[in-house]
Parts: sequence; C-alpha cells; structure tokens
Amino acid sequence: MTPEEFKLELAAHRFPPPVLVSRDATYALGDHAHDFDACALILEGEITLTLAGVATTYAAGDVFRVPAGQVHEEQAGAAGVQYLAGRRDPKDRP
Repeated sequence: MTPEEFKLELAAHRFPPPVLVSRDATYALGDHAHDFDACALILEGEITLTLAGVATTYAAGDVFRVPAGQVHEEQAGAAGVQYLAGRRDPKDRP
C-alpha cells in the first residue's frame, strides 16, 4: 500500500490525517494499551507487535491495526522503524 492509498483509507474510516513516527532499534515497549484506535503503514524498517501472546512482524508496505484498549507489546527491528500512524477516538468509529 502506498502512503497516498493509506491516507485515503484512513479518511474513509474517519481517522484524522496520520503522523510520522520514527523509532530507533532500541525501541521496545512492554504490555500497554492506548485509548485510541491505531492504524499504521510501515514506511521503512520493521516492528513486531505482540497481541494475546502472538508476535507478528510488519515490514515496509504492511499495515497494522490495534483497537483502543487492546493490550500489546511493541519492538522495533534491528534497523529501527518509520511509519505513518493514524489515531482515532473510538467514539468516531463509523
């Protein structure tokens, strides 16, 4: 998926414009949850998300989604990661 396609998809699902996020290779965040729905497009590098004990690695061109309240872990890949992140208040869900 291209960044332009991603932005259109976000808008269609009532997400505000995405923000650019960069994390270096040392980035790791243990179990936590957000008060927003997250949807992100990986631009460079990799990130591994662990949800309900299942780890999935996302690379350039991949999209991941984490609903508000979902406990998860995050770990950047060896070269770090850069992604566009959409964050939507759950009350704005279609």
